[in-house]
Amino acid sequence: MDALDMKLNDVFAGKVVRKDLVRKVKVGANIPVFVLEYLLGKYCATEDQAAIEAGLRVVNNTLEENYVRPEEANKAQSLVKEKGRHVFIDKVKVRYVSDDDKHWAECVNFGHKNIHVQEKLVHDYDRLLMGGIWAEIEVRHLYDEEAKGKKSPFWIERLTPIQIASFNLETYCEARRAFSTEEWVDALLRGIGMEPEHFSRRLKLLFLSRLIPLVESNFNLVELGPRGTGKSYGYQEVSPYAILMTGPTTVANLFYNIQTGKIGLVGLWDAVAFDEVADLEKMPKEVVTTMKTYCESGSFARGKESLSGMASMAFFGNTNQPVETLVRTSNLFAPMPQVIRDDLAFLDRIHFYLPGWEVPKMRMEFFTEHYGFVVDYIAEAFKELRRKNFTEVVDHYYSFGSHLNARDVKAVRKAVSGLVKLVYPHGEFSADELRELVELALEGRRRVKEQLKKMGSFEYHQTSFSYRNNETMEETYVGVPEEGGRGLISADPLAPGSVYAASVSGDGKAGLYRIEVGTSVGTGKLKTAGGVDGGVKACLNRAFGYLQGHKVQLGLGSLFDSTDMHVEVIDLLANRIECEAGVAFLVALVSALRKAPVAPGLVILGDLSIQGNIKPAYSLVEPLQNSMENGARKALVPLENKRNFLEVSGDIIERVDPIFYSDPVAACNKATGIM
Repeated sequence: MDALDMKLNDVFAGKVVRKDLVRKVKVGANIPVFVLEYLLGKYCATEDQAAIEAGLRVVNNTLEENYVRPEEANKAQSLVKEKGRHVFIDKVKVRYVSDDDKHWAECVNFGHKNIHVQEKLVHDYDRLLMGGIWAEIEVRHLYDEEAKGKKSPFWIERLTPIQIASFNLETYCEARRAFSTEEWVDALLRGIGMEPEHFSRRLKLLFLSRLIPLVESNFNLVELGPRGTGKSYGYQEVSPYAILMTGPTTVANLFYNIQTGKIGLVGLWDAVAFDEVADLEKMPKEVVTTMKTYCESGSFARGKESLSGMASMAFFGNTNQPVETLVRTSNLFAPMPQVIRDDLAFLDRIHFYLPGWEVPKMRMEFFTEHYGFVVDYIAEAFKELRRKNFTEVVDHYYSFGSHLNARDVKAVRKAVSGLVKLVYPHGEFSADELRELVELALEGRRRVKEQLKKMGSFEYHQTSFSYRNNETMEETYVGVPEEGGRGLISADPLAPGSVYAASVSGDGKAGLYRIEVGTSVGTGKLKTAGGVDGGVKACLNRAFGYLQGHKVQLGLGSLFDSTDMHVEVIDLLANRIECEAGVAFLVALVSALRKAPVAPGLVILGDLSIQGNIKPAYSLVEPLQNSMENGARKALVPLENKRNFLEVSGDIIERVDPIFYSDPVAACNKATGIM
């Protein structure tokens, strides 16, 4: 035992257990962890190795003889009749039946719903009436000849709770004061079976961040990362109040069933987690629509009813590519199912994006061999902490910067509240201790906003998240390693035929592309490669048609007739915004034929009609903002858009030099340096 083991056994006597023994027995017994921990605490609470081995034999024998499996229900009932009484380990629920004016017990695996139970037991353990508890029970067989109404031969003579039957949050918070912050974080990690000595401070906090939905109501978390990092462990083994979904679901199951009038999972569980979230591709659109409303306000409408729930939502999924590749070629929401990935309003409701790629794959040495909290005890602590509210604690020391809108502030406050509940449940912390949690919360929310911005919506462009010290007014900016895909537009000269283009849709979503044109000996044909279809192909054909009709004016007659051109379009933001960039296509074709590169750091805006008339961009703000943030230093802009520069912010004008053009030939000449 190390110092932390001794302190845990001293302060939380009877509420900690050797976690390595739990794993040892769990391998061969598919039963709830808290049942194992109860038995191990009862028979293996010693440091004597011989006594531990003897205790493990008792535990295994007890499980073999007393644990009721569902398929053995009839056998168990027959055993009670044969022996007169027997001790079982089972989940016991109690309900009050007004017709009988009596409490009846149900033993779930024992398979009987009408078992006599003493009123004293119901009074002593009120959790029996609220979903039930796992317990060690002695069942007696005695047919009740005098009973009125229901008759049952089974009676519960004795009941010893295995799950915590009562919990005092004040005692838990008071005990927290005996530990330093570092000790408490390590104690929590050992409680979920991890050995903290293998992890950095940041990694420890990321592990704890996974648990925020268990302590904070209506909290929405996403974690995407490699397989085998234990993303969903806490929702399977740590809390009996969370449910892990492994496939598509329905509105009736998740929210409310109109036919039965029963609330769905969001009203029955503290947290609903979706494992392998990519498998939800077949989930009905109606589920996402209802979930979007629920994730914002905790309420939803079904039929004539307006209902609410307290359950948090957690989404776990696997990334099939390195994060560097996702950042460069797509976005960090790419592994999500399309029904969610394409709904920016839904993604904006996510409070915290946990970078799962930073978490290592689980190895045997990562699992602790020391004492940790009995999971049932810590689960009760988490459930009780949901009643507390720490969303305003940030205001004691800090205020938020101007780039955080109301939804951002709400997300950060809830994340900080959840982290405080985990690390400082007694509510005592310094400004520096709170700073650590505030920065992690800001990072988790900014990661969401950066991806939304990258996916092309200008409304999310303010992502420079910061906080100010209320005393010194010092402002600190919090970044993320994946910030918006910086540097997508190279400052170095591109090869002839390569240009950057920006486009904006009617609803203000900006796209960014790299157009590449290669040449080979031929007869003036246009050949397309990847990314050229639909509207993009029509745009390219208009540009090629214009070049074909004006090749002599551009001084490219003989070159055009003896060359085939191969075109590829790369969607740098992977947001599938329609590429209305006919001028950029034309410049790329001319650049390839002339073998003259365009100016470095140049992005081209504007489209052209089949007759060569310039079609200005719908707006300059969104494409120029996007281009600036990704490295553009110059922009080739239709002259007709000049009046729109009044709408462009000063920082864009300072960093991106506009070059105006009035016709396609001027655009080609200015882009390639022939003025």
